[in-house]
Amino acid sequence: MINSLTYNGYTASISYSSVDEVFFGKVLGINDLVNFEGTSVSELKESFQEAVDDYIETCKTLGKSPEKAYKGVFNVRVPSILHKKAATIASQHDITLNDFVKSVLEYAVTHEDVTAELVSNKPGESSYAMGA
Repeated sequence: MINSLTYNGYTASISYSSVDEVFFGKVLGINDLVNFEGTSVSELKESFQEAVDDYIETCKTLGKSPEKAYKGVFNVRVPSILHKKAATIASQHDITLNDFVKSVLEYAVTHEDVTAELVSNKPGESSYAMGA
C-alpha cells in the first residue's frame, strides 16, 4: 500500500494519527515544508490541493521555484557483497556500474507494484544485506 496523494504534479506522503484522529501529510520534492491535514479522506485531499495551490502562488509572488532541484548525483551505501555482485553483473553486460544502477532505478520507478514489495522490507532484511 502506498500512502501518498498526487495533485498538479506534486506528491505528498500521508500518515494517520490515532491519538488526534486526523490524517496529515507533507508535500514532497519542494524547497519548503508544507503540511496539511484532514479528519476524512475527502477533507485531506481538499486540504492537500489547497496547500499546493497556496504554495505555488506564494512561490510566484516571491519569484522562486517551488520544486526542489535535483542534481542527478547522490551517494549510495550498500553492503560490500551487494556492491561486488552489482559490479559483476554490470561487467558481465559490458556496462558501467553507474549505468547498471540507473537501469535498476528506472525499472523500480516505473514498476511501482514491484517497488512497493521491495521497499516494504526493513533495512537489513534483504538477502544481499545478510550476505546470501
